Amino acid sequence: MRRPQDTTILIVDDEPANLTSLAKIFAKQEFRVLKAPDGKKALELCRSHRVHVVLTDLMMPVVSGVDLIKALRTVQPDVEVVVMTAYGSIETAVEAMREGAYDFVEKPLKRMQIVKTVKQAAERQSLVAENRTLKQELSALKQRSIVGSSPALRRALDIARTAAPSSATVLVLGESGTGKELLARFIHEESRREGAFVGVNLAALPETLVESELFGHERGSFTGATQRREGRIAQARGGTLFLDEIGELAPQVQVKLLRVLQEGEYEPVGGKTERADFRLIAATNRDLHAAVESGDFREDLYYRLNVIAVTSPPLRDRQGDMPLLIDHFLSVYCSKNNKSGMHFDREALERLTAYDWPGNVRELENVVERAVVLGKSEEISASELPEAIARAKRSGDSLSFAIGTPLGEIERRVLHATLAHTQGDKQLAAQLLGISARTIYRKLGAQRPMSAN
Repeated sequence: MRRPQDTTILIVDDEPANLTSLAKIFAKQEFRVLKAPDGKKALELCRSHRVHVVLTDLMMPVVSGVDLIKALRTVQPDVEVVVMTAYGSIETAVEAMREGAYDFVEKPLKRMQIVKTVKQAAERQSLVAENRTLKQELSALKQRSIVGSSPALRRALDIARTAAPSSATVLVLGESGTGKELLARFIHEESRREGAFVGVNLAALPETLVESELFGHERGSFTGATQRREGRIAQARGGTLFLDEIGELAPQVQVKLLRVLQEGEYEPVGGKTERADFRLIAATNRDLHAAVESGDFREDLYYRLNVIAVTSPPLRDRQGDMPLLIDHFLSVYCSKNNKSGMHFDREALERLTAYDWPGNVRELENVVERAVVLGKSEEISASELPEAIARAKRSGDSLSFAIGTPLGEIERRVLHATLAHTQGDKQLAAQLLGISARTIYRKLGAQRPMSAN
């Protein structure tokens, strides 16, 4: 949630005394304050400043409060508006609410009431903005669709797609860089849950902040808690909560997460019990079963998480996906860097497919991006790859032939050895041999023995 110091309140009132008094009240609350004596000046300030909440009088000359609300929708559509109205002008206040005002307060103003209302409006604006950001990130990630069709990937996607419509907890396993979060987002999208996908990398959070980040906290519940904050569980209401690196969760938080999964309720730090409504997907690259045996992870929580397990396969088990992934990342980073037509030469492709990829798809993506950025021509050679990859070579990659071996026999052996190297992937074999996949099919057909008549 945004802090008061980062929240700008614009106060609009044609009475100078009211304007000054309100500005002092909100300055003491540590909000950033802007003042405007009329609607026209307010619009000018909104065009030149980022404003989160507008507190405006309804009855003003030239531009009324209602007219200001209508105009604000074209200047800053996501700003929240609180209107001040005199007794007997409730109908006008209701009209303002219809035009999109968050709330109204009656004059004479009560300090505590107006501060509370404006803070609630600021909180709502912050949540709406955060939601919009999450949706934009989700939209961007949708474009990063899962690339590949290898048997190992298809098995993982089949389990994920089958589990998606249920409310069962899913545990995504796999090495670092295999795309566990992408798989979790795939499950969320296939589930058609209406709420947001809310992700948390537990390893990236200080241990002291994990509980507050997940469950939220009330104002004053600990030093530095200057206002109420919703946790990620509340933000995932009706949607999916993705807990990455679940194996790093501290023991005391493991207990609280277990209660949420068992009872469907939780307590914000310093707050009262609330109902939870989310689908949990957890991910780890650790052996959680071993962590249970060593006492580092609760056994009961492990079984709650491990209802449905799906493994994101390492890149070394997805040899057939290499051409698709390489082409995909080339397209992405050529577009980002205003380059076109870049491709790896035959030797570079051989090195890329021979490498073991301990960093998996993430490492491949980084290597392709580096090659695009540093590439001086459209063709990327093996010498332009990182040294460890440029030296990569599988044992048994070479073939030897006796002098005088017929060319047809050499061609046949090279073709079959390459197909064995690519685990039968004809598209990849064609790229390595510098021929089309159609040529491979034609040559394989020509090499089939004729049936006896």
